[in-house]
Amino acid sequence: MMTSDDRLRTVPPDPDRLAIATRAWHNIRALVLEEHDRRREVVDALGMSFIRIKALRRLAGRPATLRALAADLATDAPYTTVVVDDLARRGLVERSPHPDDRRAKIVTVTEAGRAAAAEADRILGEPPAPLLALDPADVAELDRILALLRSGG
Repeated sequence: MMTSDDRLRTVPPDPDRLAIATRAWHNIRALVLEEHDRRREVVDALGMSFIRIKALRRLAGRPATLRALAADLATDAPYTTVVVDDLARRGLVERSPHPDDRRAKIVTVTEAGRAAAAEADRILGEPPAPLLALDPADVAELDRILALLRSGG
């Protein structure tokens, strides 16, 4: 079955439509990643690198093996081990034997880790002032469009 992504790859977009979409994508990225990037704020609040925070937030969602965590973080296994070792030293995660694979360990967040992940989520999830200043109808329309984009169109 052909998805909307497949159709977009096979039919070249109209140049004007492509230009508008490119500008919109640039504006979304600039808004989130440049003008209102909360990563520095969460790094300062929790006193650890953002990759550690990203790992902690991922593990707060569900335990994982080091291999699965490395894949989710797009990092290599040795670096992921360094990240998890540091989180364990801080008391934010624990390793336990994998129930089905004695060579693997499961990494689980602790209560302190869950609290730190929740604080990171709170900081990262705080809408920027310009979004809060928009008319509620515009925010609702933006939310509708973004939900549509996230669902695949």
